[in-house]
Amino acid sequence: MLWLGIETSCDESAVALVRSSESGFVVVGSKVSSQIRSHQPFGGVVPELAVREHLRHLPAMLPKLLEENGVSFSEISGIAVTEGPGLAACLMIGYSYARGLALTLNIPVVGVNHLEGHLLSPFISGKRDDAFPFISLVVSGGHTLLMLAKGLGQYQKLGGTVDDAAGEAFDKVARLMGLAYPGGPEIEKMARIGNREAYDFPQSFPEKDNFNFSFSGLKTSVRYFLDKNPESKSDPKFVADVSASFQEAVVQVLARKAILAAKHYRCRMIAAAGGVVCNGRLRDVLEQSCRKAGIELTLARGELCTDNAAMIAAVAAWKSASGVNIGLGSDINPNLPL
Repeated sequence: MLWLGIETSCDESAVALVRSSESGFVVVGSKVSSQIRSHQPFGGVVPELAVREHLRHLPAMLPKLLEENGVSFSEISGIAVTEGPGLAACLMIGYSYARGLALTLNIPVVGVNHLEGHLLSPFISGKRDDAFPFISLVVSGGHTLLMLAKGLGQYQKLGGTVDDAAGEAFDKVARLMGLAYPGGPEIEKMARIGNREAYDFPQSFPEKDNFNFSFSGLKTSVRYFLDKNPESKSDPKFVADVSASFQEAVVQVLARKAILAAKHYRCRMIAAAGGVVCNGRLRDVLEQSCRKAGIELTLARGELCTDNAAMIAAVAAWKSASGVNIGLGSDINPNLPL
């Protein structure tokens, strides 16, 4: 089967083609239109602006994707579209487009959980039924989750953020230091020339039996520290050291919790995905921690960490090829749980 994936949960318009078979699945082609430049002046995503950009780009992207990969509309077997979680107005654009196209082509449309797309994206280059069970660490702008993946479509939430998600904390701390949006890449860039041991910022929930995350206290600690040193924010060395110290506090908590969960549930693998997993320091710390603990680590490729439609189509392709009931998409749900 050839699946068309459509993703519009937030500020990326994305389409992709994924072909499934009994031996696995392959990404035929993928296109992503980022809205970062549109939202940069506002320091965050503006829903009304995001909707306008989806309406502008989505209809033009699909014909280009098909043409570039030598695929016709008649070859598409089914459509997988993000049904949630996300911004309601943005989800509706992709969902309405998918439903209309499915009616025109007389093919099924499947609603896919955006978080399940992230959870399975580390395995997108090939089907890995033997990976289960594994611990999934999903870290993005809006979500920080630890999941126990028992099987395809069988997920148990072990912990999540009780306040700010990790990506959200990166954006807010970057804004405090006058860095550009999105904050994650800017802080990582400054951290490369900073001293991660310069300042001792707090790391929340150190208890071994607690798999939740909290980054609001860390953000507040950085804010108070900056308020006490207002003149230093113009010093690149100071900003670099704060960036490195803040980043270290975040990545150490993420890695430690993932390792603890893997040991507690006796899983031999940790799989990590989501936009924050693009962070090089997080990838390094996860690799070092897993190597030390004797745990296998599977990371999503960089281009598959941020929002994309390949991961949405891959969920449908994997489930379809494995005989897992997917069901037809019924409606969007901005608060859809995993």
